[in-house]
Amino acid sequence: MIRALTGYSTRHPWKVIALWAVLGFALIALAPTLFARVTQNQTGDFLPRSYDSAAALRIAEERFGVDPDTTTVTVLVGRADGQPLGTADHKRVEAEAAKLGGRRVDMPREDDAPKFLVPDRSQTPRIAPAMTAPDRSFELLSVELAGNPSDTGVQGVYRAFRDAARTQFAEAGMRTGFTGALADTVDTTDANKTATTVGGALLTGLIVLLNVLVFRSVLAAILPLLAVAVIGGAAAGAVAVAAMLTGLKLDASTPGLINVVLLGIGIDYLLFLLFRFREHLRSQPQQLAREAAAQVCARVGTAITSAALTIVAAFATLGVATFGQFRSLGPAIAVAVLVMLLGSLTLMPALLAAAGRKMFWPSRALRREPREGRAARLGALVTRRPLLMLTASVALLAALAAGLIGIRMDYGQGGGSGDTTPAAATAAEISRALPAGVSDPTSVYVTAKDDGPLTTARLDGLSRALTQVKGVGQVAPTVLNKDHRAARIDLYPNADPQSREARDLASGPIRDTVARHTPAGTAAHVGGTPAIIADISTAVDHDLRIVFPVAAALIGLILLLLLRSLLAPAILMISVGLGFAATLGAATLLFQHALGKPGVSFTLPLVLFLFVVALGTDYNILITDRIREEMRRPGPARAAVARAVRHTAPAVATAGLVLAGSFASLATTPGSEQVAFAMALGIMLSALVLSLVLVPALAALLGRSMWWPVRPVPQGAKEPGAATYAAPPHGRAQPDTTRTHQPTH
Repeated sequence: MIRALTGYSTRHPWKVIALWAVLGFALIALAPTLFARVTQNQTGDFLPRSYDSAAALRIAEERFGVDPDTTTVTVLVGRADGQPLGTADHKRVEAEAAKLGGRRVDMPREDDAPKFLVPDRSQTPRIAPAMTAPDRSFELLSVELAGNPSDTGVQGVYRAFRDAARTQFAEAGMRTGFTGALADTVDTTDANKTATTVGGALLTGLIVLLNVLVFRSVLAAILPLLAVAVIGGAAAGAVAVAAMLTGLKLDASTPGLINVVLLGIGIDYLLFLLFRFREHLRSQPQQLAREAAAQVCARVGTAITSAALTIVAAFATLGVATFGQFRSLGPAIAVAVLVMLLGSLTLMPALLAAAGRKMFWPSRALRREPREGRAARLGALVTRRPLLMLTASVALLAALAAGLIGIRMDYGQGGGSGDTTPAAATAAEISRALPAGVSDPTSVYVTAKDDGPLTTARLDGLSRALTQVKGVGQVAPTVLNKDHRAARIDLYPNADPQSREARDLASGPIRDTVARHTPAGTAAHVGGTPAIIADISTAVDHDLRIVFPVAAALIGLILLLLLRSLLAPAILMISVGLGFAATLGAATLLFQHALGKPGVSFTLPLVLFLFVVALGTDYNILITDRIREEMRRPGPARAAVARAVRHTAPAVATAGLVLAGSFASLATTPGSEQVAFAMALGIMLSALVLSLVLVPALAALLGRSMWWPVRPVPQGAKEPGAATYAAPPHGRAQPDTTRTHQPTH
């Protein structure tokens, strides 16, 4: 199958390139519209129906008409001169709010964006009075806007509404402030706009610079970005189409994460092909470039396929997760990686066949054998002092893993900009006069199970009990729905709704009080952001205990089938396990212990495990496959390991730097700093420590026994194009003056 795909692509390169260009650019154009239809706003929607907060959310939708696709913005209005609001001021606020609520807000459009490709988020906001501060220093308005806060169209509508409201109230002698999830997202995005742009430019420059330094070629520097952009666009579109066909709902962060992952692994795979292609052309200077491309892509395609299937298998395990955000991320990443694999086996071979030796122009590296460099010296060092190198690498990983002591999970959903945004400043002003939860209440929903209707009197006992809960600043009057079969009691905690205190309050004292004082013949559920976060923590803890062993088992099975050994897969799994522990420990040391954060993000352990184990295994597959092939050649095992490191280290190091840089670019996305740091560090540890030091050192110590029970047997005769190697004292491997051996993975 692999040979058939790569063979057809190298025989008909321009047909394949044209097909990918049409498909890629079409899906790139459609992806924003498609993703807008398959993303959802409420985090609580990702929880199974059995969770208390999920049941409360369903009651809110079905009995009170709450639209799950809306986001609420809290508007603070006060007098510009700082005086308390009077009766006339309240009437003026009411009149201005009515004007704003009766006016449609148009979504700003980009001049270069075709209208049919951009979903129109223009809408008329729903505005209602919320609360007045006890000292009458301000009044709060609740504004509902339809759409996901991460949707750029919704953000544009909010900006237009915010500017109009600010101008209108200013003309009436009023000052305004805006807070809420959407307001904070927009403020944070605007504050990080320059950093995001610069970060993207630096990443692009890093990739181009690395390729220029490695290949000394224009095409080899630019082609990876163009090829991966086309395949990545097609992959993102395929994910959105698959989600639409299956009814799968994605988290708003999924498209951005897919782009980063595909950029990294796509360039990795193309680099593996480019390095091997160059090596092959050096050893076979008379061979036609298309024939060389076909042979190289067929060989490397096996390793790429195994690496990609490892990632797919790892993320497929998320299908057993209970938290829907994880469960939807798994299929999305799996589909995207499969499309990238298809592109790696078709478009990339076609590009190599079409460009041929011109791929490395104007470099003259194909005309001469490279001198021994750092990679050869590293291979010699690892094989000469394997025990020392193994001990040093394990000590480094263990020191970082020590940071896991006292690790805590942070379930906050904030944007990560602290109190520096205008939205955060407005929220702080509100909390000085009113309970912090006034703009995001914890709600108790009560439904009647008997034939009698609900009345406020029937629920007075529950309401009074809730006012006695320590930490609840205020309890709003009970609200009944139209048929009086359901009721809502809003609670305004003193703690920030995103904080651990609010979560513990909702999951502990509030739920305990509700359980004790719910009237007979009724059922009650606690909802709202703190309750949702509390239930998410329970779901995530459950998922971590299931997904980790299942993913490890699947990855181990793939390694067993690929390497045809029992010992080698065990070594690789132990090594990547050490890399995972070291990476998570380093993130804990930095963010929790050094920077004083509440903990590490609750999604970090699972996502980090999947990415570091799956992506890090790519490099281990590349180095172990090469070690096994070199051990089939005559000579000592340590000499084979040295040759494998010499030929593989440049590809692994360059690919690791590119992938780490891709993940580091996430740091410009608000709230993704921990993921960016941990992913970048984890990939660097996997590439530079595990794949190039720890695994080769073990291979040097174990020799051909590493492949037990099927040890590679040295071939008696030299293969075509193979070199003769002599093993000098202490196992140092040095090539002779003949031409290098036939290239391998």
